[in-house]
Amino acid sequence: MCLTKNLLMKNIVFFFALLITTCASAQKNIYENIRFDALSQDHEVLAIVPFIAHLELKEAVDQNDLKVLAEKEGYAVQNALETYFSKRKKRKKFNVDFQNITNTNAILSQNNIDYNNIDTYTTQELCKILEVDGIISGNLNLNILLSEGVPTDFSILDYFSGDANYGRIGVKVSDGDTGKLLWKFENAITKKTGKNTTELIDKMMKTASRKFPYDKDKKRDRN
Repeated sequence: MCLTKNLLMKNIVFFFALLITTCASAQKNIYENIRFDALSQDHEVLAIVPFIAHLELKEAVDQNDLKVLAEKEGYAVQNALETYFSKRKKRKKFNVDFQNITNTNAILSQNNIDYNNIDTYTTQELCKILEVDGIISGNLNLNILLSEGVPTDFSILDYFSGDANYGRIGVKVSDGDTGKLLWKFENAITKKTGKNTTELIDKMMKTASRKFPYDKDKKRDRN
């Protein structure tokens, strides 16, 4: 009985240590411009653009096919972010609205901008074309196809072997007038962060929600 209690206590201590480490890491991975309020005071609408994805898959894939898969992953994150903000918009009042991504992508296409060349345009140029005040964009580094789901089997040894790490994602908000970075959140992608793109974005943004600068219902800490 004593041995069982000791083992239970060790597991509890390990769990909370892991939780504290994760939370501390999340806080360090969040950046907010010290001039955010001044730069964003007139913001009304933000556009979510496709993310730029970099794939390093374990299996051999033709370069042309790899580009197609990367594009699919980039649009999947764009869609997942719109889903997240749409759901929260019904329950919380953000200081801004979010442009429908169907409209965003249509306007980009009309201006001959697509996944393959969007990163050659500045934030100011994109905001002017889309007629928005800011851009939500980011990068995705993956060694799996997140949109198709991640393996569900899990072992605590994965943390130490590195097998739980599937890549990294960075979400950022940039100002349309100045092009300056206003806010950024980076997060590792593991078996614990979600089984697919939608779940990953949902969990990740919930972790960052206390620091998301456009949430007017929460008093934000400034570090």
